[in-house]
Amino acid sequence: MNVQQRTPPSHSPMHQFPVRDGELVVGGMTLTRLAARVGRTPFYAYDRALLTRRVGEVRGALPAALKLHYAMKANPMPALVCHMARLVDGIDVASVGELKVALDAGADPRDTSFAGPGKQHAELRQAVAAGILINIESFREVRELLSICEQTGDRARIAVRVNPDFELKSSGMKMGGGAKQFGVDAEQVPELLAEIGRSGLAFEGFHLFAGSQNLKPEAIVEAQSKSFELALRLAGAAPSPVRFLNLGGGFGIPYFPGEQPLDLAPIGAGLATIVDRAAQQLPEAELVLELGRYLVGEAGIYVSRIIDRKISRGHCYLVTDGGLHHHLSASGNFGQVIRKNYPVAIGNRMTSRDREAVSVVGPLCTPLDLLADRMELARAEAGDLVVIFQSGAYGFTASPQAFLGHPACLEAVV
Repeated sequence: MNVQQRTPPSHSPMHQFPVRDGELVVGGMTLTRLAARVGRTPFYAYDRALLTRRVGEVRGALPAALKLHYAMKANPMPALVCHMARLVDGIDVASVGELKVALDAGADPRDTSFAGPGKQHAELRQAVAAGILINIESFREVRELLSICEQTGDRARIAVRVNPDFELKSSGMKMGGGAKQFGVDAEQVPELLAEIGRSGLAFEGFHLFAGSQNLKPEAIVEAQSKSFELALRLAGAAPSPVRFLNLGGGFGIPYFPGEQPLDLAPIGAGLATIVDRAAQQLPEAELVLELGRYLVGEAGIYVSRIIDRKISRGHCYLVTDGGLHHHLSASGNFGQVIRKNYPVAIGNRMTSRDREAVSVVGPLCTPLDLLADRMELARAEAGDLVVIFQSGAYGFTASPQAFLGHPACLEAVV
């Protein structure tokens, strides 16, 4: 009996960064030169040209009438936000700390929104003073805002974040459907809208976000269609015409072996239908797509330097000066059920044919500090540079940088 050997799936090719003289090129600079410019490793680097290109690709694939917002929780680095603020139509923040960065970057308060399930009184007060749109996520927030407006004489701009009665299928993180801490359950929204009407707060529309990190266009199209239908139903109970409708995002990028880039064409076609219907059924509404990871994730890399090459019982470990304290998600400890490798390369040996199976580990005193597990990489020595791709989103700020007292890493936009 013959047993066919299956070829294991490989990572989607990382072609976004060119290679020159065997080295990865980021922002027009070879990796070793960039490392010298930054001054030390480890560091994150984000390529301005790739950020600009990705926004252009999204705009080219989606209806022109659709507004594009950047969800800056994906990457709130100030220099990056300054760049993004010039490219997109609005910024979505998840804290007043992010709000400060967005406003300092030049974001227009009229096109800035604030979401999060635990907004405190002082934060709501800041948001009202800034004149941004506040996504209401509970009945308490209505009462808090009414109190603030009575004290200040301001009028709060609000949208209702809806927890839909469906979810984004095949999403990495489900943000809607079932019991959730996010938003107000769809069946409770009419009651909330009645309270908003009595309060006199400036109702503008709805925010629906069903899930994130999705690579199946058919699932995204279905969720967006259901979101629009839900918004239409809820609009009948609204105290004023809907002028703002955030359909969320959820666009994913390929991280792991076997995953393929998201096809935007069917999503664009589905959204074109929604835009046409909205022109007739919600004629005053501005339709918004909120993307974070998809806009910035593939434009960033994490770079660490090999400080030791160790052989343990026949297996090679490349020990670097970076680790899970800088890049928690690449270590598999940020939401993965079964650990999988991010795409990794020896960034200054991109064309080397001398390859070997190795594990890349960090300097931390824990077996969790694993950045690549038994991957085939170019043969490397101490001093070489390890690159983790797909690192532009949820890297630096989503990692426990104080863990075990090691130094924080740097960031650069090039």
